[in-house]
Amino acid sequence: MGFKLGESKKKKKKKKSSQAVTLAVLVGAFPAIQAAAIPTPAASSTLPTGTSVVSGLNVLAKAAGKLYFGSATDNPELNDTTYTSYLDNSNHFGQITPGNALKWDATEPEPNTFTFTEGDQVTDLVKSNGQILRAHNLVWHEQLPSWVTSNNYSASQLTEVIQNHISNLAGHYKGQPNTDFGFRQDAWDVVNEPFNDDGSFRSDVFYDTLGSSYISIALDAAREADPNAKLYINDYNIEYTGAKATAMQNLVKTLQSDSVPIDGIGMESHFIVGEVPTTLVENFQAFADLGVEFAITELDIRMTLPETADLLEQQKQDYYTVVSACLQVSACKGITVWDWTDKYSWIPSTFPGQGAATPFDDNYEEKPAFDGIVAALQGQSL
Repeated sequence: MGFKLGESKKKKKKKKSSQAVTLAVLVGAFPAIQAAAIPTPAASSTLPTGTSVVSGLNVLAKAAGKLYFGSATDNPELNDTTYTSYLDNSNHFGQITPGNALKWDATEPEPNTFTFTEGDQVTDLVKSNGQILRAHNLVWHEQLPSWVTSNNYSASQLTEVIQNHISNLAGHYKGQPNTDFGFRQDAWDVVNEPFNDDGSFRSDVFYDTLGSSYISIALDAAREADPNAKLYINDYNIEYTGAKATAMQNLVKTLQSDSVPIDGIGMESHFIVGEVPTTLVENFQAFADLGVEFAITELDIRMTLPETADLLEQQKQDYYTVVSACLQVSACKGITVWDWTDKYSWIPSTFPGQGAATPFDDNYEEKPAFDGIVAALQGQSL
């Protein structure tokens, strides 16, 4: 389901009209999660496309009671004007996640030397568009500079490194509460992917030095740096019932009992066509029952290439299932696709032979998956 057990997920660095329009006729470019787009093998011209005509997915999501429908993006794609003309339209996307610009290697490449150029490019876009920022991420085992991983820090030294990083980074992007216009920072993915699939804590420089206390250290530092941001822990394979989801729920309970700030859980939701879990609603409700909110933070649904009409129809159903599950649980605040077009999807470079994971194809044309999202947001059946 999504990532198979034992399968490592590593994101590659990549660095307003009122009516829905086909992306091919727009002037703009959508960012990617990889430095260079890897084209999806050409699909047959006879393949089905999306047919829904709506004012925008974000408009529909808000009408359905959600805070946003959003997308990840990355700096290289911001030079593609066809892509950005769609991304910039808040009718389509009311929230943006920087795919790589806020990660540790991009923001603090040397000790206490911070660079915000790429992050500012994305957040300036968010501000100008009146969108919500989901900031991603503060502490993760990937994309760390060697000075973090190779210095054999003591527990107190690494604690100071974490606190300083978060104070400067989250402080720089400190958001504003309850604003409908202008810049709003809704959430930080404070800790990203802390668990193995069996529910044990992942071995990395943070856990190996500090144990699980690194999580509370990070959350406390984030609350101090930006008191108005919702603080999330983000992971994959926690969307459905199982050992990993149970471990995350137990972590939430522990943090709450220790009075550590934790507002939400990010359900990454990188799925495979035809393998979307059947226990989404049950599991989502279990998190909601703990008193935390959650969001679908990195949604894509990949397939083995080439695309076929049958695979696209199944993908349509799968997107419908995931979005519908969010709508059935009020604690689900919003949905973010991990880039909205296959042109800039991270999947082909990470899973060879797979792709076509997003609701739009390489040419910015809506796919049947778009119709599945629309139907779910409008409360229709397929």
